[in-house]
Amino acid sequence: MRLANPCESTLITGVKRDIALVKRVPASSGDHVLVLDVSLDKNRDAVVDLLGNGVQVMYFDHHFAGEIPASDALDVHIDTAGDVCTGWLVNQHLGGAYLGWAVTALFGDNLHQAAHQAAVPLDLNQDQLQQLETLGTLLNYNGYGATLQDLYFAPDDLYRRVQPYADPFEFIKTDDTFATLQQGYDSDMSRAASIEPAFVDESCAVFRFPNEAFSRRVSGVYSNQLARQNQSRAHALVSELDSGEFLVSVRAPLETKQGADELCRQFPTGGGRQAAAGINQLPADQFDAFVAAMRKQFA
Repeated sequence: MRLANPCESTLITGVKRDIALVKRVPASSGDHVLVLDVSLDKNRDAVVDLLGNGVQVMYFDHHFAGEIPASDALDVHIDTAGDVCTGWLVNQHLGGAYLGWAVTALFGDNLHQAAHQAAVPLDLNQDQLQQLETLGTLLNYNGYGATLQDLYFAPDDLYRRVQPYADPFEFIKTDDTFATLQQGYDSDMSRAASIEPAFVDESCAVFRFPNEAFSRRVSGVYSNQLARQNQSRAHALVSELDSGEFLVSVRAPLETKQGADELCRQFPTGGGRQAAAGINQLPADQFDAFVAAMRKQFA
């Protein structure tokens, strides 16, 4: 969006699960606010407040939205289908102007089939497709953590590194961010692969990870990998937090891409989208209840 519509703006972001961002927006009458990739359901009250103060809001997202406020000042682009990501919605709005980045975003959200279909007009070879897949995976990987200290790059820093590049291949070639993330990703995923499931059956598998930064960093990307490896099974990665609670990432079976958000919304601090969702703080004494609910959801 900023490549197509450059402007002076205030950037507000955070780790992947820090989604109640709209309430931090210091906007007033006549201002324009662009909201990307955070659930309207978790930001509705703040959006309503902005609209009431005369702020114009443009909203792109693919997570559960709930009731959408009725206002001429709200321009909504929300699609919760399992094969859609926010980057793709922006791409449609811009008429495909930066399709390479949209393909990268689809790969990052584990929507590989959709990414390959979207990439057809680009006429990429297999090596180029693999580069975009890796870039999407690494950008997604950097978002996961309980705090900014878990991440290799703060999200606002990463945005500023990526934003100048209209071509993702140019970013890969010229910026050392890619290599830094690749090294961290490879190390973390190697450790993740050594952990056996705490529970597994034909319909779902649950992995319980230790209270370490690598666990939180891989919670999304390792869940995505597991989902690709067994596409008929749901997967959950449960990481211990300092508080004794659990950070949970859930992936629905890729064969259906449904049910992850419905499962996670059964628990406080849970939410997400149909194919991928999570719980920010699952009380330890609800672990067994979560496993039971997951088995029921995906039976």
